[in-house]
Amino acid sequence: MADYDYDLFTIGAGSGGVRASRIAASHGARVAVAEEYRVGGTCVIRGCVPKKMLVYGSMFAEELEHASSYGWTIEGKSFDWPSLRDFVNNDVDRLEGLYGKTLEGHEVEVFRERATITGPHSVKLANGREVTAKVILVATGARPAMPDFPGVEHCITSNEMFHLEEQPNCLMVVGGGYIAMEFAGIFQALGSEVTVVNRTDRILRGYDEQIVERMLHIASGRGINFRMHSLIQRIDKDEDGCLVVDFGETNPVKVDQVLIAVGRAPNTEGLGLESAGVDLGKHGEIKVDEYNKTSCDSIYAVGDVTDRVQLTPVAIREGHAFADTVFGGKPRTVDYRAIPSAVFSQPPLAGVGMTEGEARSTYGNIKVYSSDFRPMKNIFSSHPERGLYKMIVDDTSEKILGIHMVGPESAEILQAAAVAVKAGLTKQAFDDTVAIHPSMAEELVLLK
Repeated sequence: MADYDYDLFTIGAGSGGVRASRIAASHGARVAVAEEYRVGGTCVIRGCVPKKMLVYGSMFAEELEHASSYGWTIEGKSFDWPSLRDFVNNDVDRLEGLYGKTLEGHEVEVFRERATITGPHSVKLANGREVTAKVILVATGARPAMPDFPGVEHCITSNEMFHLEEQPNCLMVVGGGYIAMEFAGIFQALGSEVTVVNRTDRILRGYDEQIVERMLHIASGRGINFRMHSLIQRIDKDEDGCLVVDFGETNPVKVDQVLIAVGRAPNTEGLGLESAGVDLGKHGEIKVDEYNKTSCDSIYAVGDVTDRVQLTPVAIREGHAFADTVFGGKPRTVDYRAIPSAVFSQPPLAGVGMTEGEARSTYGNIKVYSSDFRPMKNIFSSHPERGLYKMIVDDTSEKILGIHMVGPESAEILQAAAVAVKAGLTKQAFDDTVAIHPSMAEELVLLK
């Protein structure tokens, strides 16, 4: 490998790229990373980490509503969006520094500039310098996708939500995925009037329909307005700065901000992948095999830039497996079965394994155990919100095929339960486990 400047050159310092680079370096590889924006990637800088912090901030608003029931009297309470925004962004700065120190600690050279591929073993930096590498890893992630209609330039994406000068009094969220639902919940809880616009009648595709329906019922009860089967025709900006949204109907809707959250597109444009013969899918995603290799033997890809599961923990696993395979002499692949995931809506929902619909299509005869209950914490609230837990079981083997839930702390509870699904445990294993009482999690071992 001495014929090359580096053993590994990684393009993109997000979760997958950083993990791959760090592990490769620990195996003795000479590694360099190029990042044109900020070290840490989408998750750390403008995704799941700062968004979860905003969720915590918005949840405090709900706690304040219950304060009198808890026995507390709070006078003069008010909310200041810039204070929350700045605290979150300051912590993002801290995390970026930690990611940089991690790379430095493993002697990974970092180029804080754009890099493009010029051949199977060559990369050109924005400053004009060209370097060579035995192996190139593309870990450039994805970006918010934007629809095409007149006035779309007046809209913002999830990237800009963390830097709003002012909290919008009236926010329109376009999309039906987890990003849309999470931001809708955050700003509704903080006091904004929120409308969710979706082109179909399905929200959160891929999650259990009954669980999603319960979440939608609760979200509507909290004040989020849903407009299904709606498509924006155009958006105009008024003299007062407000946006006028035209759906092709009689009365357009006036709002302060329009957030577009209709999905994400892989960052492959302008990377020079064609110069190395790297095959792309119809949406621009990089095609890879089970070992993360592209159609070019010296170029690999991990994370959201590929055609697999767009989740940060998955990108980290892929990056680690890549480094062990290519530089550690330990070929490893990632198992994409039974990957748990959550939506930090309000209330949050989470799931692992097959939904009820998927299980019926695959297995035919299944059993569905459920618990429809009001969490003790919700007794303090004036809203009669109920949680719902479901366990999907194969009728023949009693093997658990999936667990799905909506209610407070669903993601925290599901993480442990996901181990049982991944391990192939049966319903009897849950029945044999003594409950922790009183808790919400105990419902999982009491399902009927």
